Amino acid sequence: LADKEREIEQIRSSVTEALVGFADKGLQIESRNGKVYVSMESKLMFPSASWTVSNDGVKAIQKLAKVLEENPDLNIVVEGHTDNDAFNGSTAVKDNWDLSVMRATSIVKLILQYGPKIDPIRIMAGGHGPFMPRATNETKEGKAQNRRTEIILTPKLSEVLEILEK
Repeated sequence: LADKEREIEQIRSSVTEALVGFADKGLQIESRNGKVYVSMESKLMFPSASWTVSNDGVKAIQKLAKVLEENPDLNIVVEGHTDNDAFNGSTAVKDNWDLSVMRATSIVKLILQYGPKIDPIRIMAGGHGPFMPRATNETKEGKAQNRRTEIILTPKLSEVLEILEK
């Protein structure tokens, strides 16, 4: 377990180093519960009500994809989140839940595009819509925190499970 904790800290450090230029643009990196969370606010990643990744967002994903390529023992989950403002789409994307999933999927596709050595079996996209807010939706600042995409990096625990089974 101590080895896995050191591995998580090394991953957090590598990701932080790769994305250092984006910290002031709405990007946070933290480790908790044995995972590394890369949280990117929508202002960095997407124009309002869109799932097309912005130029700055693409640059951040390019750098992150290189770190993910170098760490093949990580599982990657991309989660989209929104605020609670109504989204009324006229396409297949009808509401915030749809939007959150589309945003996560857009990021997954970019990670795989810029990290061609990443096995797609390691990565999963999902959306929470407005149902996992980080802050209150009563303020503009809170809404901004809730409009985010999180990339959650988890080491494969097969070695730990093998030890526990003995």
